[in-house]
Amino acid sequence: MIVLGIESSCDETGVAIVKNEKKILANVVATSLKLHSRHGGVVPEIASRMQLESIVSVFVEAIKIAKIKPEQIDLVAVTSHPGLPGSLMVGVSFAKALALALEKPILGVNHIYSHVYANVLCHSNIKFPAVALVVSGGHTSLFYINDFSKIQVLGQTRDDACGEAFDKVAKIMGLGYPGGPLIEKIAKDGNKQKIKFACSGMDNELDFSFSGIKTAVLYYLKNKKTGIKLNRDLAASFQESAINVLVKKSLLACKRKKVSNLLIGGGVAANSCLREKFITHAKLAGIKCFFPDIKLCMDNAAMIAGFGANIYKHGARSDLYLKM
Repeated sequence: MIVLGIESSCDETGVAIVKNEKKILANVVATSLKLHSRHGGVVPEIASRMQLESIVSVFVEAIKIAKIKPEQIDLVAVTSHPGLPGSLMVGVSFAKALALALEKPILGVNHIYSHVYANVLCHSNIKFPAVALVVSGGHTSLFYINDFSKIQVLGQTRDDACGEAFDKVAKIMGLGYPGGPLIEKIAKDGNKQKIKFACSGMDNELDFSFSGIKTAVLYYLKNKKTGIKLNRDLAASFQESAINVLVKKSLLACKRKKVSNLLIGGGVAANSCLREKFITHAKLAGIKCFFPDIKLCMDNAAMIAGFGANIYKHGARSDLYLKM
């Protein structure tokens, strides 16, 4: 089965072609990140305008790389939720037109669940049931997965997502956007034990909250003289505290659900400190921890195509009346 995937939930425009749920034939992504950097965050109008301008050329490039004809596509899978409304409209509209022209079925898929599926594209030894953590600029959620047609939410952020907190802290520190890579870079030379930060406790132990730690960084800076060393220690301490809570709650979820496989997905999963800490603590707990390849942590259409193929096989269906 050959599936064309389309991803346009935020600032990327992605088109990918995946065969038999796992084999990536093409995975093309165009990003408007540089245009958003000057504004300190994603501007929805800019994102959707750039997606509208680039989606046809990205599709053509993907078909060329995969060395197939459009008629060979068996299914068109597209991100239908969640995401920026204008951006989703571009992808869904293009998917509908393509499915109609090719007389192929269309399937709307969940962007967050697709981040979990990115692991399946990279690893062949994942066993279910499993616990999954999606940690990105817009989402921080824990799931229990029997299979990809049966996904249960265990916990989620009640305010800022983890990646959003990284972006806001980077802005407070005057580092720029996107914040994650910038904080990770200067944190390498900082003392992660220098400043003690903590994330807020929640009634549901598997829920997250990152607004408090962001505010703590703001007030800390207001009461201290800034400098290169302070910024490094501050970045390292903030990063350490944020990652620690992700590890703690993910392993707690594994313990509660009695599973030994943990899947991590989302843009923040590209953070090297996060990967090292998860691998170390998961091993001590007797849990196998999986990450996608770095390029598949970011928004991409390969995960959409693969996930779409999997749930289509299990009976998921959409039509040309697909809504976002």
